[in-house]
This record gives sequence, C-alpha cells and structure tokens, in this order.
Amino acid sequence: MSNKNPKALVLFSGGLDSRLTIKILQQQNIEIDTIFFKLPFGGGCCNNFECVFNYSQVQGVKLNVIDCTKEPYLSRYLNIIKHPNHGRGSGINPCKDCKIFMFILAKELMKKINADFLATGEVLGQRPFSQLKKDLLLTEEKSGCKGIILRPLSAKLLPITIPEQKKLIDREKLLKIEGRQRRIQKELAKEYKIKYPESGGGCLLCEKDYMPKLKDLFNKNQNIKYEDILLLRIGRHFRKNGKIVIGKNQKQNSELELLNKALKYHIIIPDEIPGPTAIFENIKDKELTNQLISAYSSNNFDLRNKFEKYRI
Repeated sequence: MSNKNPKALVLFSGGLDSRLTIKILQQQNIEIDTIFFKLPFGGGCCNNFECVFNYSQVQGVKLNVIDCTKEPYLSRYLNIIKHPNHGRGSGINPCKDCKIFMFILAKELMKKINADFLATGEVLGQRPFSQLKKDLLLTEEKSGCKGIILRPLSAKLLPITIPEQKKLIDREKLLKIEGRQRRIQKELAKEYKIKYPESGGGCLLCEKDYMPKLKDLFNKNQNIKYEDILLLRIGRHFRKNGKIVIGKNQKQNSELELLNKALKYHIIIPDEIPGPTAIFENIKDKELTNQLISAYSSNNFDLRNKFEKYRI
C-alpha cells in the first residue's frame, strides 16, 4: 500500500449492496466519492434522492449526481432505450447497455476527480440478465473500464482487478457473495449498523404493462421531455388523433392537473358530476374525451369496453 490513501468512485444506487460497498472500502482506508444516476424510469434500489443524499452525508462521502431526466443526458439515455446493442430483459429494459452508459460517465468523472478505480455493489448472479459473469465482463469491456471496476461483494469470484494487482486494496478482505439470496448482506448490515431501504419500485422498463405506453411515446414523439415520461405513470391512456389520459382517482386527477402545466394539453375537469380529470393532446379528441369521462364516471363496464380499441 502507498502512503497516500487510494481513492474510489462508487456507483451508488442507494440500496443495501452499494451501502455495503462504501463500508467495505472505508474499512480498508479507501477515500470515497460516490456517483448517483437519477434515471427517468427509476432503477435505483432506493429511488429516493433524499434517502441517498442522507446516507452519503452520514458516511461523510461526496455525492455527485448525474441527472438523466434533463439534457444533455436525457436524449442520450433515451437513444439507448430505443436502440440497445446488447438485447433486452423481460420488458423493454436494456440493462447491459444502461450499465455501459453509466460506466462511461463514471469513468469520465473518475479521471476528473483523480480517483484510482470504480466500485459497484453488483453481486455475481443476482440479476440473471445483467449480472452473470460474462455480462459483468462485457459491460467493463464495452465501456472502456476493463480492470478498473471493483465489485467488493463478489470480488473473490471474479478476475483480479488493477487496484488489487497494485495492492491499493487487499483482495483477501473482499467477499465472494453469489446469487439472489441476500442473507449475507443483511447480516453484514447488522454488523455495520447500516440502515437501508427495502427493495421496491425498481425500473419501470422491466414492467410489461409499461411497455406499450412507452413504445407509443417513442413512436409518436420526436422531442421527448421528462414530463412526457412522468405522464406514463399516471392514469388510463388512450389514443385516437392524439393522446388522451384520464385519472384513476383523486390523487391522479391532481397529478394530471399539475403535470399539464408543463405539457400544455387540453384539459377537462368535471364540475357538475364526480368524474376523472382528463387531458388530451388533439382538439379533435374532445368529444371522445368527454365520452371517456362519462364511461369512467360510472361502473358501466359494457360502456367502457366500447373504448378499448383506443386503449394504449
């Protein structure tokens, strides 16, 4: 080991595995910076920036944020979703290409802050589409990060990395966790007194029900804004001349009204009878939108079925 403490840039999702990664490296006197990717479709274990920020503060590490919900990153990220080079998972999720994208940006920051290597909380075999050994090595190579990505939780099951070869870190003190069971991680969390969020939310790109709405957005919109993506999570979606969205409950009605301040669709808020708020893109769809509001203001499922041909 050199006299100067080595420095690592940790890809921090907010979840248990990346929290443990920070702790394991700190125990070997590694200086830590972190990088958090705010993605338009989620994907972090935590998906709560306040939670991520608070943990970085508690651990005394700097948090760098790459906001992919805004330019210049949004359009680059969406292009990856549309045109992945390494396949998709069960939904429309190009996990390997997404990871390559993040590693490329992380390497740029690593050089900027003079860090010695990257580290992640990835566990061998935890995700069958993107964390088999061949996939981990693929993302390293395609991102130009071969040999500089340390995965402390599974390091002993993977090829030795450059920081290990240079004795910047002791390989013997790293772990050999494999698979989807998280028993060892949870035991370590108790040992290190780490609080962590339960896994939840996840990446919307993995959800099959989400796929038709996103494909429709890609097919019909050339200049996609983050608000267009947020809209996909709300309400029932239809399309005739343009998109029509109606709320499912009062909370969604309020969300539609707020979101529409940026989207600037036409909007109908029923005032004479209780019913869903609706926004619609094309004025030609006003009559259909009123019919949808009427159909979904009642429990007449036969009436609703008439409009299934417009359903996205």
